[in-house]
Amino acid sequence: MAELPPPTDDSVPRHWAPVVGALVARCLVEPTLVPKLLLVAWRFRRRRWWARAPFLPLPATDYVRWRMHTAYGRHDAIPPAHEVASYARWTWDMRRVAR
Repeated sequence: MAELPPPTDDSVPRHWAPVVGALVARCLVEPTLVPKLLLVAWRFRRRRWWARAPFLPLPATDYVRWRMHTAYGRHDAIPPAHEVASYARWTWDMRRVAR
Protein backbone atom coordinates (compact mmCIF):
# COMPACT_ATOMS: atom_id res chain seq x y z
CA MET A 1 0.00 0.00 0.00
CA ALA A 2 1.43 3.38 -1.00
CA GLU A 3 2.02 5.92 1.72
CA LEU A 4 0.67 9.42 1.52
CA PRO A 5 3.18 12.25 1.25
CA PRO A 6 3.78 14.07 4.53
CA PRO A 7 1.39 16.94 5.23
CA THR A 8 2.56 20.52 5.15
CA ASP A 9 1.69 22.78 8.07
CA ASP A 10 -0.98 24.69 6.14
CA SER A 11 -2.22 21.94 3.82
CA VAL A 12 -5.75 21.72 5.16
CA PRO A 13 -6.95 24.96 6.80
CA ARG A 14 -5.98 27.52 4.15
CA HIS A 15 -7.33 25.53 1.23
CA TRP A 16 -10.57 24.62 2.99
CA ALA A 17 -11.50 28.24 3.72
CA PRO A 18 -13.62 28.67 0.54
CA VAL A 19 -15.51 25.46 1.30
CA VAL A 20 -16.18 26.55 4.87
CA GLY A 21 -17.33 29.96 3.62
CA ALA A 22 -19.67 28.37 1.08
CA LEU A 23 -21.09 26.09 3.79
CA VAL A 24 -21.71 29.05 6.10
CA ALA A 25 -23.55 30.81 3.27
CA ARG A 26 -25.55 27.65 2.57
CA CYS A 27 -26.51 27.48 6.27
CA LEU A 28 -27.96 31.00 6.05
CA VAL A 29 -30.29 29.79 3.31
CA GLU A 30 -30.90 26.36 4.85
CA PRO A 31 -30.70 26.65 8.67
CA THR A 32 -31.58 22.97 9.14
CA LEU A 33 -28.15 22.15 7.72
CA VAL A 34 -26.39 23.60 10.78
CA PRO A 35 -26.88 20.65 13.18
CA LYS A 36 -26.03 18.22 10.39
CA LEU A 37 -22.71 19.94 9.66
CA LEU A 38 -21.97 20.17 13.38
CA LEU A 39 -22.52 16.42 13.68
CA VAL A 40 -20.05 15.77 10.85
CA ALA A 41 -17.52 18.15 12.40
CA TRP A 42 -17.87 16.43 15.77
CA ARG A 43 -17.36 12.99 14.23
CA PHE A 44 -14.22 14.16 12.42
CA ARG A 45 -12.63 15.66 15.55
CA ARG A 46 -9.16 14.57 16.64
CA ARG A 47 -8.98 12.18 19.54
CA ARG A 48 -8.02 13.88 22.79
CA TRP A 49 -8.43 17.28 21.14
CA TRP A 50 -8.62 18.92 24.56
CA ALA A 51 -5.05 17.84 25.35
CA ARG A 52 -3.29 19.70 22.50
CA ALA A 53 -3.25 23.30 21.35
CA PRO A 54 -5.31 24.92 19.92
CA PHE A 55 -7.72 23.02 22.24
CA LEU A 56 -10.47 22.91 19.63
CA PRO A 57 -12.25 19.81 18.27
CA LEU A 58 -10.58 20.08 14.85
CA PRO A 59 -10.00 17.08 12.61
CA ALA A 60 -6.57 15.47 12.42
CA THR A 61 -4.79 16.40 9.20
CA ASP A 62 -3.77 12.79 8.51
CA TYR A 63 -7.37 11.62 8.89
CA VAL A 64 -8.74 14.28 6.53
CA ARG A 65 -6.02 13.48 3.99
CA TRP A 66 -6.89 9.77 4.19
CA ARG A 67 -10.63 10.49 3.81
CA MET A 68 -9.99 12.67 0.76
CA HIS A 69 -7.72 10.00 -0.71
CA THR A 70 -10.34 7.29 -0.28
CA ALA A 71 -13.15 9.49 -1.58
CA TYR A 72 -11.43 11.33 -4.43
CA GLY A 73 -8.22 9.41 -5.11
CA ARG A 74 -6.01 12.32 -4.03
CA HIS A 75 -4.89 13.19 -0.53
CA ASP A 76 -5.03 16.92 -1.27
CA ALA A 77 -8.52 16.93 -2.79
CA ILE A 78 -10.96 19.55 -1.56
CA PRO A 79 -14.62 18.51 -1.92
CA PRO A 80 -17.18 20.98 -3.25
CA ALA A 81 -19.47 22.49 -0.62
CA HIS A 82 -22.56 20.82 -2.08
CA GLU A 83 -20.95 17.38 -1.59
CA VAL A 84 -20.09 18.18 2.04
CA ALA A 85 -23.68 19.32 2.58
CA SER A 86 -25.01 16.14 0.93
CA TYR A 87 -22.73 14.01 3.10
CA ALA A 88 -23.94 15.86 6.21
CA ARG A 89 -27.58 15.24 5.28
CA TRP A 90 -26.85 11.57 4.58
CA THR A 91 -25.00 11.18 7.90
CA TRP A 92 -27.92 12.77 9.75
CA ASP A 93 -30.43 10.48 8.04
CA MET A 94 -28.34 7.35 8.71
CA ARG A 95 -28.07 8.29 12.36
CA ARG A 96 -31.86 8.33 12.55
CA VAL A 97 -32.17 4.99 10.70
CA ALA A 98 -29.72 3.26 13.05
CA ARG A 99 -31.88 3.91 16.11
